[in-house]
Amino acid sequence: MERLRQEIECLFSTADTQRSPSTLAIFQQFRDALSAGKIRAAEKRDGQWRVNAWVKQGILLGFQLGEQSETGSGALTFVDKDTFPPRNFRAEDGVRVVPGGSAIRHGAYVAPSVICMPPMYINVGAYVDEGTLVDSHALVGSCAQIGKRVHLSAAAQIGGVLEPVNAAPVIIEDDVLVGGNCGVYEGTLVRSRAVLGAGTILTRSTPLYDLVRNQIYRAEKDSPLVVPENAVVVPGSRAIKRGLAAEWGLSLYAPVIVKYRDQKTDAAIELEDLLR
Repeated sequence: MERLRQEIECLFSTADTQRSPSTLAIFQQFRDALSAGKIRAAEKRDGQWRVNAWVKQGILLGFQLGEQSETGSGALTFVDKDTFPPRNFRAEDGVRVVPGGSAIRHGAYVAPSVICMPPMYINVGAYVDEGTLVDSHALVGSCAQIGKRVHLSAAAQIGGVLEPVNAAPVIIEDDVLVGGNCGVYEGTLVRSRAVLGAGTILTRSTPLYDLVRNQIYRAEKDSPLVVPENAVVVPGSRAIKRGLAAEWGLSLYAPVIVKYRDQKTDAAIELEDLLR
């Protein structure tokens, strides 16, 4: 992949890169590797998540080289860059895409045994690992990294981070449950086996209050908001104690860690094997 990396970086750094058979061939090789999971926008090395900026550069290059094109048939048609058409899966791929208006873009990796319930969307650069369930109305944004056996519940929104190219995407590690109507944005890292209760919103500007360990977690200049391993997070609020807001009894949204995962939690969120 080192040669491919050098070619992508060279094309991306050239201001007047034009669409041509040679540049499209390089991009096609890049996109195929991305769709196959051979390369990814971020990966864990030596216990730390690292951004592969050149992969993001390749995705942006695809938008630069792409031309408007129509795909689909009948009432379900799309107009988009021809460099990122929707993916078509076959039974041998081992991915269940249930009928009902879902779409997965080329350049997104979806592992065997993933289940996609309609309608849902997986954007370019995303990586969705084995055993994950993407439920109805869920979004996996560009370059988001989703681990093994993750449950993205109905209407969960996993934000994408494509630019700047060195910015970490949203990362959901293995065995995480993301409840319905949750939103995880701006490079937030959710560690393995965490549980996000329905309606939890996590961003860089959202402090996370740990009632168990008496700590407050925040994103720093060079690091995202991190949800600890096994944390159970629910939506909460904190009172405003100054000015008219205090007089009016107003409060601000605050995600709260109320416990850490135990056998009772595991029993409550166990996925139904028969559905698989």
